[in-house]
Amino acid sequence: MILDSTMRLDDVLAGGASSPVRAGQRVGGAPFVCARADGPYAYDVEGRRYVDYVMAYGPLLFGHTPPFLRGLDALAARGVVYGSTTPDELELAARIRGHVPSMEKLRFTTTGSEAVQSAVRVARAFTGRDAVLKFSGNYHGHFDLALQDAGASAETPDATHSGIPRAVVADLAVARYNDLGDVDRDLARIGGRLAAILVEPICGNMGLVETEPGFLQGLRERADRCGALLIFDEVITWLRLGLAGAQGEIGVVPDLTAVGKIMGGGFPIAAFGGRADVMAVLAPDGPCFTGGTHAGMPFAVALALRVLDYLETTPSLYREMDRRARILADGIRATLRDLGLDYAVVQRDSIVDFKFRPGPPTRSYDDQARDDQRAYAAFYHAMRARGVLLPPSHNEVMFVSTAHGDADVALTVDAVDASLRALRAEGIV
Repeated sequence: MILDSTMRLDDVLAGGASSPVRAGQRVGGAPFVCARADGPYAYDVEGRRYVDYVMAYGPLLFGHTPPFLRGLDALAARGVVYGSTTPDELELAARIRGHVPSMEKLRFTTTGSEAVQSAVRVARAFTGRDAVLKFSGNYHGHFDLALQDAGASAETPDATHSGIPRAVVADLAVARYNDLGDVDRDLARIGGRLAAILVEPICGNMGLVETEPGFLQGLRERADRCGALLIFDEVITWLRLGLAGAQGEIGVVPDLTAVGKIMGGGFPIAAFGGRADVMAVLAPDGPCFTGGTHAGMPFAVALALRVLDYLETTPSLYREMDRRARILADGIRATLRDLGLDYAVVQRDSIVDFKFRPGPPTRSYDDQARDDQRAYAAFYHAMRARGVLLPPSHNEVMFVSTAHGDADVALTVDAVDASLRALRAEGIV
């Protein structure tokens, strides 16, 4: 379908988009409207092709048309939603637990927002406390508690005018990422009321930010000392960083974990889980309710099983994504070095990122606040003009998928070089 040239996006969509980042206001200009997608490519309404590094903000580990999208009619013919537990659901839960042992028991949801919100509710029910400590620049979904000082495109510094009740903010502490001293200052105020510490173990929502040595271990110790629970939001990191997720790589075990739609190849499915004694507070065994008609939807569960089949039988996929991501990161570094720009390029597995800010890599949201958003906006449009699609927000990162090939990475490296040189000629960088 070609858009009616007389129709503006905001004529029918509030704000011009169903999710604010898509409106592209951070970068200006006409927002990207995707007419179709295939493999590593997105196509606009005029049929132009772009190498896509948005990848739906992470979950498209296999690109837009993964190889397991076969026989979907047969899956749908079994029924799309039952309102009953299914054998596939039990198998998927058991296989997730096999890869993430801390999720001794789990429950499925439809979205990552629901998964994190449910984990927080379980923590409150288990501890009998209300307060939650989270971190500025982390993004945990769009429920009330998660939005205060959030990363991604959800920055919400003023709860009063954002529809967030004052009572929610009163039960929330927001600390600086990678700063245990700041955590301790908050705990001195709310430690006796603390239900949970909620954190992205590797943050992908204020750029790619890795934790300082000892930070997550310090959170584990402080949660234990306060009688609170430690919740890992692995909606981005599980499967993106391997079958064991960030906790498997780092070696810190949380009490509760939330995972997301990457397990369904992008289809709507998520889950939360953790210690069996903690999860026992859930109804019908306990007083804490979470649920939903689409929770554990059989169609999405069947696709999630295919995702695990594919990853378990093809471990080389991770090596290839890492190799290509390294080539991309090295190519960006080479241009920056040649232009004398002291911007740190960071790469972890299939995630690549750099910010328009001199100095070391981002370690907290304070660092990210110094990023030159004007320069990123100009870079975004320069790359788009050269056939590469980046996220329209400086807080986001580049995601490589199994569908990206060497030629796609080479094209991107060339586009980065040409774009940064054009920005230098214009005096922007």
